[in-house]
Amino acid sequence: MKQEKIRCDACPILCFIAEGKSGACDRYANQNGKIIRLDPLIILNNKIEKGEQIKPFLKANWDGETTKEDNTFITAIGSGTTYPDYKPAPFIFSSKIEGTDFVTVVTEAIFSYCGVKIKVDTDRHLGSERSIVRHKGEAIGHVMTSEYGSQMLSLGGVDHLTGGSKLEGRLTCDALMRLCNKEAVELSIDEGLNIIVQAGKPPIIEGVKEDKMRVGCGSATIGMFASQWVGLVDEVVVVDDHITGVVSEHQAGKVLDWKSTGISIKGRRSTPGRYFQVANPGTGWGGTDIENPLTILGDWNNKKGAFPGLTMLMVSTTGEHYAYYQLDENLKPQKKPIPKTLKPSVKLIEENCEPALCTVMFVGGAGGSLRSGVTKNPIQLTKSVKNKTTNITCGGVKPYIWPGGGITLMVDVFDMPDNSFGYVPTPAIVAPLEFTIDNNQYKSIGGHLNNIRSKKDIIDKGGEYGNKKSFL
Repeated sequence: MKQEKIRCDACPILCFIAEGKSGACDRYANQNGKIIRLDPLIILNNKIEKGEQIKPFLKANWDGETTKEDNTFITAIGSGTTYPDYKPAPFIFSSKIEGTDFVTVVTEAIFSYCGVKIKVDTDRHLGSERSIVRHKGEAIGHVMTSEYGSQMLSLGGVDHLTGGSKLEGRLTCDALMRLCNKEAVELSIDEGLNIIVQAGKPPIIEGVKEDKMRVGCGSATIGMFASQWVGLVDEVVVVDDHITGVVSEHQAGKVLDWKSTGISIKGRRSTPGRYFQVANPGTGWGGTDIENPLTILGDWNNKKGAFPGLTMLMVSTTGEHYAYYQLDENLKPQKKPIPKTLKPSVKLIEENCEPALCTVMFVGGAGGSLRSGVTKNPIQLTKSVKNKTTNITCGGVKPYIWPGGGITLMVDVFDMPDNSFGYVPTPAIVAPLEFTIDNNQYKSIGGHLNNIRSKKDIIDKGGEYGNKKSFL
């Protein structure tokens, strides 16, 4: 006889799953007429000398050694969800921390209101502020304001997940989950560049891996290294998209009694030795669109110090680009081999640059009815988080909790265990949340006291979705 499909209630999709098959999320399956969770629950052991050790839960190769002492932490990774949300969370367990009784509530939260903020360490101009960021042709976010030595992207959010077409929502969800799980994702920016982003890895921009993050703007570079050039060269120009520095005019040069050179810079002068808008943003020298740095120079003035034979070093803020020039009889700069005495100063700029990396921050609003999996009075949970009597973690990692209403959290996904995130095809991201609160406080906020279990009981018997044998 043909076996009937059974319904999974772990998310709003409510899949009907046949024997031996998984649901649309690939996280739950039908095994012998019972819904089981396919991914293992994750337990962290915090007393390992070299840091946290991740222990797969309910797998045949684990001997349970981390339960010999009460030093383990059951995360929400692989725990299951609370949908429909009037149910208590999948696991609520008690533990003793420094002699005090605590309760930890773990659940995989379904986030429609979520996204990622990405910090890309680069001087390259990825795209103008507010430009659309796309994944496989679909809009999934936009370019944010630049930060010091970095470009910022904002991806996801409820408007992209549910406010556009089905394809837009599906591709947004796919990109968010892969980024949060530390995978590489290719993005394109309207009227900008193509980039591959991966948490903890250098960005790959137009097929080229970025190496260094700039040491500072052109003015800051002058301020840091002006003393390295005294007596070795007559002028130094540090080319930068934001602030180009000129050592002879800069205050750092004045402190060193640097002589005027009669140099002229094509740009908007800010304060002495600091120039804005010397070129357009791009992928060339110092994040500008120029390949020949001489294009930012005007005519030299011999009445203000210019003379034949005057030497000049032009360098970018990462030391990636540099060139050495000497003025001829017509006060025109001619390129010359850089003297050995100047090379260490260029190398010093490069040494002071940090490695270029991508940082992926998951941001989500832990509101809605998921709170009822923790307490019968959800507003009390929000208040206890705000007054810091309830501690939130994501896969065992402490997030930043935004001030103001609701529970809006932000966490660096690179710090979390691998494959911490999932999805449901609504579409929405599934992320682990753990709420830890003093036992008496848990009673006061209306917690599900009848569902509190010991760690040993959870490990021995599992949870609602499957049991120990189901995962072997």
